Amino acid sequence: MKEIVLDTIKKYNLIDENDKIVCGVSGGPDSICMLDILRRIKEEEIIKFEIVVAHINHLIREEAVSDEEFVVDYCNRNGIRCYVKRIDVKKYANDTKQGTEEAGRKVRYEFFDEILKKENAQKIAIAHNKNDKIETIIMNVLRGSGIQGLRGIEPKRENIIRPLIEIERQNIEKYCEEMNLNPRIDKTNFINDCTRNKVRNIVLPYIKQEFNPNIIKTLDRLSLIITEEDEFMKLKTIEIFDKIKIKQEENITLDLKKFNLLENVMKKRIIMYSIQKTIGNTQNVDMINVEDIIKLCSNNIGNKYLTPNKHIKISVGKGQVMFEKMNFK
Repeated sequence: MKEIVLDTIKKYNLIDENDKIVCGVSGGPDSICMLDILRRIKEEEIIKFEIVVAHINHLIREEAVSDEEFVVDYCNRNGIRCYVKRIDVKKYANDTKQGTEEAGRKVRYEFFDEILKKENAQKIAIAHNKNDKIETIIMNVLRGSGIQGLRGIEPKRENIIRPLIEIERQNIEKYCEEMNLNPRIDKTNFINDCTRNKVRNIVLPYIKQEFNPNIIKTLDRLSLIITEEDEFMKLKTIEIFDKIKIKQEENITLDLKKFNLLENVMKKRIIMYSIQKTIGNTQNVDMINVEDIIKLCSNNIGNKYLTPNKHIKISVGKGQVMFEKMNFK
């Protein structure tokens, strides 16, 4: 296991010498396995880095306090600084009109970022594994995702690293047993009340039994192929964007004639790339929005515009396509 994690770290350049890493640890098998392996790598000085732990207690489950005590105890026994935060996620979700799962994720990452800055750390380690990646791919397919969704969970995204991303859940559980880690078990993972749990507990076992017992490895290979091709297309997108852009400051202006000569697949990528460059993300921009923008560009009748979301306006007129950031309050 340690060797697989080391290979993953080296392959994706997850940890640099003298990094300080904030490990998000819930106390479950995945996160305590990740922490234990990173601790051993650090102590053996295979790579020189520091680790601190961040644990957030959502105050949802009865066992939450015991989970917190378990993480704190592990850290105390192994000389690791541990930061703990308690927050009533259900109340927070109601107050902010979010789903409980979405709210929980938001407060977790905000806390991790807080500790990152407090400790002057460089990375945040999250314990997503290969099963999580495959579950995400299936969920994205069910939602009608494009190519990006078939990449699944990335080993590294900005300052987030995932050292266990190439390890299957059954091997993580085996490691915990062999090392007598006695991780905490979140019983809500076995309740099929959300999409991920249904995919994990119903869809994947059914596919394994009825179609392909190696579905995890099969979809992982697909993901790697998709990722390679998507990275190539990203480079081509930037190359073509630079050729058809007229102006790129806070807002972006493209040459309409050159844009309309592109293949449809590249038009879609240019649009998404331009939106990303203008407002910093492509959240809530669906493929139907992209297709509407392409139609708007091909018609080119007078001055017309679309607003795929409240943060951006896309206008067509005078031989130009303009992506304008909206100052929404």
